[in-house]
Amino acid sequence: MNRRDFVKNSAITAAGIRFLPSEKLFKDKSRVRLAFMGTGLRGQSHLENAIRRSDLEIIAICDVDDHMLQMASDLFKKAGKEVPPIFTGDPHAYRRILELKNIDGVLIASPWEWHGPMVLDSLQAGIKYVATEVILGITLEDHWNVVREAEKQKAHVMMLENVCYRRDVAAVLNMVRHGVFGELLHLQAGYQHDLRDVKFNNGKDGGPGVEFGDMGFSEAKWRTNHSVHRNGDLYPTHGVGPVAQMLDINHGNRFLSLSSFATKTRGLHKFIVDHGGENHPNARVGFKLGDIVTTQLHCANGETVLLQHDTNNPRPYSLGFRVQGTKGIWMDVNKSIYVEGQSAKEDDWEEAKAWLDKYDHPLWQRWSKETEGAGHGGMDFFVLHAFVESVKKNLPTPMDVYDAATWSAITPLSEASVELGSQTVEFPDFTSGQWMYRKNNFAINDEY
Repeated sequence: MNRRDFVKNSAITAAGIRFLPSEKLFKDKSRVRLAFMGTGLRGQSHLENAIRRSDLEIIAICDVDDHMLQMASDLFKKAGKEVPPIFTGDPHAYRRILELKNIDGVLIASPWEWHGPMVLDSLQAGIKYVATEVILGITLEDHWNVVREAEKQKAHVMMLENVCYRRDVAAVLNMVRHGVFGELLHLQAGYQHDLRDVKFNNGKDGGPGVEFGDMGFSEAKWRTNHSVHRNGDLYPTHGVGPVAQMLDINHGNRFLSLSSFATKTRGLHKFIVDHGGENHPNARVGFKLGDIVTTQLHCANGETVLLQHDTNNPRPYSLGFRVQGTKGIWMDVNKSIYVEGQSAKEDDWEEAKAWLDKYDHPLWQRWSKETEGAGHGGMDFFVLHAFVESVKKNLPTPMDVYDAATWSAITPLSEASVELGSQTVEFPDFTSGQWMYRKNNFAINDEY
């Protein structure tokens, strides 16, 4: 064996022992014991789906907001189930959950700034399966800390990026894997969503208003402050997650570099003035976040990705997907597709529905009935299902800690680029070179 083959084989061997092997080590679990950290509106959505599952036992819930805890408790009562033990009283009450015995996993749905600390504390407490809402951390160091701790503990961290399971997105992933678009060249996505009514409310029941912070309700309590102090793509994963799966990022491909541009900031101030008046105290707040942040990514295999964050002005919702290759293109904004030599009209768009139906992903074909009533058009069923099934079978989660770190790290990297006058910054390799040998097993069958 020559030196090159030795290094390659050694790397492959190392990749196989970083986490639990893909082969089962233990007998399958019939029931998963899960603790919830965070019972805000997003956490409650996951709770509703969890309560419906017969193979899942919720052994504890935790939050600092009594109102949200009461809403969460009502979900159990409505379902005719006993309310699990509640942990509250201070921001670190969740740590007491980690002292419980026989926890199979935790699900984190707290404010962004708490995701990293809660993941780390869970891993250090010996929890082998951790699910967290997006995003993974605030700083680049947060992301590295989680990756290194997960490797150290041989544990699994899955970010609950539900858009990877959106029905049309899953169908397009299926089309990509069947070569419909040829060799991929350029992809676009983003978070283009008018969130002004989320960032501001009246602070009592979430109704119309211009309050945030301590005076706000739900996400307005914490999310809006990020727009005050930060300037970058604050929420990239809904767009980049699906795109990364199509490009096999961390699985034979990776992001090499990033550059971001931010417009001036006008929308949030205008909203306050329009709805609260020029004399409202919040009209004096200076928001740092540019109204539209555009990020360009360059990939090791030669593709480019364009992301946009656009949440502060009036606009219809769209994640702005565009998948373009050497044979054709799909765009979700106009729900259209063009495949050379196969589209009905030459050099003209056709409706994508027939193509999406033809390539409907096996996951949706198998589980569509179970998705009824789940949040976000059924997407939320799949992320919880994937996590629970991974725990039950003692297998790696389909989206792992390297995916979570890579997708989420776009935020601090974009902040750095904007701060440097939109300079190109190097994208870290969280896999430490293993991306060259890892296979993409996400949604390769109809299980999860």
